[in-house]
Amino acid sequence: MKKTLALASAAAFVALASGCASFAVSDDAIERNTAQALGLAKGSFTIADRVDDGVKASYTVKTNTGKQYACYVTGSVSQLGRAVSDAICSEVGKGGKPAAGAAAAGRSCNALLKAAGKC
Repeated sequence: MKKTLALASAAAFVALASGCASFAVSDDAIERNTAQALGLAKGSFTIADRVDDGVKASYTVKTNTGKQYACYVTGSVSQLGRAVSDAICSEVGKGGKPAAGAAAAGRSCNALLKAAGKC
């Protein structure tokens, strides 16, 4: 009986926690994924104004050179551990176009992206 109760409690905890970015997405994961998305070194930018909304964590980034970005990641928890998406960032004031680091990371501009005005 105790084993069943413990198992049910653990399952309920995982079910509740799996949908919360505040639990699934650590500050370190945000910094690491943002550095990769923007092509910057960790520590060359600051992260502020984090807002967790379900599985999505939105935040702002200001680089040491003064550029500002609006970014987000999503995250979840499963039996295999935490999973955090790549950071999606747009430079503030650039009309929602992807950050320059996205093109530098080897992503090509295809016909669909061109038609959408994203490259």
